[in-house]
Amino acid sequence: MTDHATAAADILDTLAKVSGGTHLDALRRERPQTRDNVQASYAALFEAGDRTSVTLDERLAVAAFVALLHEDGPSSDHYLGLLRAQLAGEALANAAQAIAERARTTGPYGAYPAGPLSIEDLAGPELALEPAERDALGERLAAALLHTHRLVFHPRDAQAQHLAALQQVGWSTAAIVTLSQIIAYLAFQIRAAHGLRVLGAAA
Repeated sequence: MTDHATAAADILDTLAKVSGGTHLDALRRERPQTRDNVQASYAALFEAGDRTSVTLDERLAVAAFVALLHEDGPSSDHYLGLLRAQLAGEALANAAQAIAERARTTGPYGAYPAGPLSIEDLAGPELALEPAERDALGERLAAALLHTHRLVFHPRDAQAQHLAALQQVGWSTAAIVTLSQIIAYLAFQIRAAHGLRVLGAAA
């Protein structure tokens, strides 16, 4: 069983296929602190740290689900591959993929508090899981994927009751913070890697 993600390679270089000595490599090395911080965040979320509150399976399943919802092939392949290398990861990866295929949409949806921004209110579909899907994921991870879908597509609709639903199936406050950090990090990572790929193609 793999207990950690590959530590040797820089994650953005991996996802964007940045080779040493290229223009993109030189560009990234112009800001070493930013480069190091991105990699350190990846390591903290997926390679190290206390996993008693959020298991590695859960972390990788959520990361893969975010990537799948964004339809980002390199990121999806990366996290699904790491997830499948876990003892029970194959079933979780298959479930996450199947749910993401029907859960993809556009967004962002949601409603602002009454005021001038209300003109941007937009209703959209919310994810619901079938009993078989909940069984495949377990109640704890099922709740996490519902939370993930909401933050990706309905960020304006997050309410205290949604956090309470996570707590009811065993997510502590610290674990919810970690879950939200993973979702936010993936959103950044996917965009950064995509931008580098575009720059590489242009060069």
